[in-house]
Amino acid sequence: MSRPLIIAVDGPALLYRAVGQKMRDAGHDLDDETAATAIARRFDASWLDDERLRERLAGEAASRVAKMTPVREALRKFQQDFAHQPGGAVLDGRDIGTVIAPDAPAKLWIDADVAVRANRRFRELTGRGEAVSEADILADLVARDARDAPNMVIATDAVRIDTTALGIEEAVAAALAAVLAMSKARACKT
Repeated sequence: MSRPLIIAVDGPALLYRAVGQKMRDAGHDLDDETAATAIARRFDASWLDDERLRERLAGEAASRVAKMTPVREALRKFQQDFAHQPGGAVLDGRDIGTVIAPDAPAKLWIDADVAVRANRRFRELTGRGEAVSEADILADLVARDARDAPNMVIATDAVRIDTTALGIEEAVAAALAAVLAMSKARACKT
């Protein structure tokens, strides 16, 4: 019997955006670890349907709450349970391949130059009608990367994909090829 496929993709995690957004909604200071932990402990998957989670402010809030150890611990079990659901899962987060699902048979580390990431985010946000500056987005990403650095450990068995020069279709093709290669290698070992 084959194991369900778990694909660990290290990138920005929606769970932390949801907790950060709940903090903003409640008017809490984003550095209030007690409030953030309380919110994370009562996390509900329905929160992930909030359209605002894709907005710039949710990303900034996520970066602030994600650095809090008690928040990370509160969300860890939810993520691990999700990863091991029947049929497998695709998870997204900067420590998925090392902390949440270190046993995942397919691990990807997706990255791009920070200026390219800022441009992509700028186009995404302005495409939705948000009034943002590309320079502000770049500054936010640089600050977020610095805050997140302690949790950005690349799993030794992860395939690194630099999407700096890739379009969406090319990036998806590269990811799919990597997952298929890992799956084939796993099948050869069994």
